[in-house]
Amino acid sequence: MHYKKICFDVREIARSAGSFIQNERAKLSEKDVKTKSTASFVTYVDKTSEQYIVEQLRKILPEAGFITEEGTASSHEESLRWIIDPLDGTTNYIHGIMPYSVSIALMEGKEVVVGVVYEITLDEMFYAWRGSRAYLNETKIAVSESSRHEDTLIATGFPYYDFERIEDYIEVLRFLMKHTRGLRRMGSAAADLAYVAAGRFSAFYEHALHAWDVAAGALIVKQAGGIVTDFNGGENWLFGGEIIAANHNYFHDFYKIVNRHLGNK
Repeated sequence: MHYKKICFDVREIARSAGSFIQNERAKLSEKDVKTKSTASFVTYVDKTSEQYIVEQLRKILPEAGFITEEGTASSHEESLRWIIDPLDGTTNYIHGIMPYSVSIALMEGKEVVVGVVYEITLDEMFYAWRGSRAYLNETKIAVSESSRHEDTLIATGFPYYDFERIEDYIEVLRFLMKHTRGLRRMGSAAADLAYVAAGRFSAFYEHALHAWDVAAGALIVKQAGGIVTDFNGGENWLFGGEIIAANHNYFHDFYKIVNRHLGNK
């Protein structure tokens, strides 16, 4: 399979979807916003852009299934599956703040082999494919070299469900507030992971996530030289609802903090 060509085709699809998303922003009103659950929203923009992405991806690999946030297509355990978040950061989008992203990944068997994250507001295209380096637009990127807590900037997200872990989550925040340069909650996990890959953040962690939030970004982190695991150091980050991503120098110390409070007791 020609992963590079597929990745480049996906970039163009993501850019086209991003153009539509950005153009629709000025037209969006409160009546267009539907509540899926508390603090989880969807608009016609999410659904229309996902339909477009699915249609275009079917032209590339007609045999592939789909795992999508808005449910416009489905998977029947095909060996090839697209994992799509048409608008990661919908709440940001609704409120007119950045970032928000298109996230598209291709999974072959159990391995993510293509990942594209298009951060729309800054026109930044992050991408990688199996065996490649990671790129931002046409430039190679790599994770940061920071190794000490005091030299790191950390990204995280706040869950909108699964609140039983709040106290443990706050303990991790407490430590990181005291010992790092700071924490940022950007509102788009796909962008958070892309920023780890680009060396802007040293690490990212979050729980209550879905595959479409992390699939593309996690591959880009790996191809940029980073490490990706679940909260117990395992491989269940794609469908397990939790993820740690960090540069190779800092991962061990960062993992210890997250695992101490949020790992399996």
